[in-house]
Amino acid sequence: MDLDMNGGNKRVFHRLGGGGGNSNRPKTDSNQKVCFHWRAGRCNRYPCPYLHRELPGPGPGPVATSSSTNKRVADESGFAGPSHRRGPGFSGSANKTWERFGGNRTVTKTEKLCKFWVDGNCPYGDKCRYLHCWSKGDSFSLLTQLDGHQKVVTGIALPSGSDKLYTASKDETVRIWDCASGQCTGVLNLCGEVGCMISEGPWLLVGMPNLVKAWNIQNNADLSLTGPVGQVYSLVVGTDLLFAGTQDGSILVWKYNSTTSCFDPAASLKGHTLAVVSLYVGANRLYSGAMDNVIKVWSLDNLQCIQTLTEHTSVVMSLICWDQFLLSCSLDNTVKIWAATEGGNLEVTYTHKEEYGVLALCGVHDAEAKPVLLCSCNDNSLHLYDLPSFTERGKILAKQEIRSIQIGPGGIFFTGDGSGQVKVWKWSTEPTVILS
Repeated sequence: MDLDMNGGNKRVFHRLGGGGGNSNRPKTDSNQKVCFHWRAGRCNRYPCPYLHRELPGPGPGPVATSSSTNKRVADESGFAGPSHRRGPGFSGSANKTWERFGGNRTVTKTEKLCKFWVDGNCPYGDKCRYLHCWSKGDSFSLLTQLDGHQKVVTGIALPSGSDKLYTASKDETVRIWDCASGQCTGVLNLCGEVGCMISEGPWLLVGMPNLVKAWNIQNNADLSLTGPVGQVYSLVVGTDLLFAGTQDGSILVWKYNSTTSCFDPAASLKGHTLAVVSLYVGANRLYSGAMDNVIKVWSLDNLQCIQTLTEHTSVVMSLICWDQFLLSCSLDNTVKIWAATEGGNLEVTYTHKEEYGVLALCGVHDAEAKPVLLCSCNDNSLHLYDLPSFTERGKILAKQEIRSIQIGPGGIFFTGDGSGQVKVWKWSTEPTVILS
């Protein structure tokens, strides 16, 4: 049998019993490493050059193996936890007792979601090192999951006076859900990816390539607002104005005409050089964030840009207002808190750093009037922070990144992720929306 003695095949050869230049050396488990993919239940290599069983524990005598070698083995296995027993010859906390895998060990959970549990077939059960739950924290709980979308959920809306929940996706559909039963009661096929969706009063507003669709759920009016160039990524309503952030960097503005029940073109705001992906209205200002890493502040009185903020170093994904502060998040792994100076300009007063890019922000107050920030990151997690301390009070995990967050009535909130899943959560204490 011909075997390539270089690289991985050499390791396979020794594992199968070949001796090479050391054919007279006895084979012992101390010459082998345990496959950490096998430990996690997901090794797909055949043959695998590493052991698919645990090493025996040290004997009663002194252990002569060097501490540096075992530290390297522990590091290469992906963890240096309870599976590594330390003998008297090891440096560090030699007085600790380290249990091997198996038996009645105590499992230390990581904060990663078990992919096999998500698929419904984890063989480790309670002994799995990875999480078998969608959340951590006791201030909220999962009520139900709404399945149906095939791509990322880009909008969640609860129109005023409606008993229906609307969810939009890049799968070119808007799904309608009965709030009482949780059943999907209708699907709108739009023949175009949905970039965003909001509701304002009885109006459901949907951003699509080159237009905004507007449906009045009370009188069934159906309008198409043309003018955008490319995808519409963000929508927001301020007083009687509708703003749309577009792919070409423009912000289109329509004014609602209550006499004709139509949206009349009002303005086009220029300033961003790349797509506008986030909009927010607060304190008589329009705030816009874009792929050019810039935040612009616009006066709602004359629709003029009054300040440009350039402290972010990547895409500005989401903007909200809390109290007298502006909060912004970016793919540069930060959430920045902006406060107005005596002259009225905004400056960064605090920067919160995450390990991963930040995708979306949403703010609420809890029953004790304490503000809570929901912060979604692109490691498929959503953090819940008390403000202003940024003390974490819980975490939500998802199959893919959470792109949409929506607050509902009665302590309910919704999340939509990249896989198309929509989850319904309930606070243990009822929150209220910071700003609608």
